[in-house]
Amino acid sequence: MNREPPDAILMVSDALTTLNRKRVFEYAASRRLPAIYEYDFLVRDGGLMSYGAGFEGVIRARRRPGRPYLQGRAAGELPFEQPTRYPFVINLKTAKATGIELPPNLVALADEVIE
Repeated sequence: MNREPPDAILMVSDALTTLNRKRVFEYAASRRLPAIYEYDFLVRDGGLMSYGAGFEGVIRARRRPGRPYLQGRAAGELPFEQPTRYPFVINLKTAKATGIELPPNLVALADEVIE
């Protein structure tokens, strides 16, 4: 990434990237790169913005089907759930600290703005 720097970052969350999120935040900030993340907790932790299924909802949806399965129901009988809400979260504090100016119409579209 240093040889051919990106114009922006889209970080898909997995165990490795989530554990190293501070390094991604620092990389993006040092190069003034806009970065968008999959989960809102990453924005609260210092990321610029996120758009994806709310993390709490994803965890609840993953837990729910497990109970009937453990009680003896067949896997084919379990409901399939999809997220119904995809919050768009912006961290203006991070934007200001990195010198990234976000258009006002983009900020107006956000479900949550962290100042």
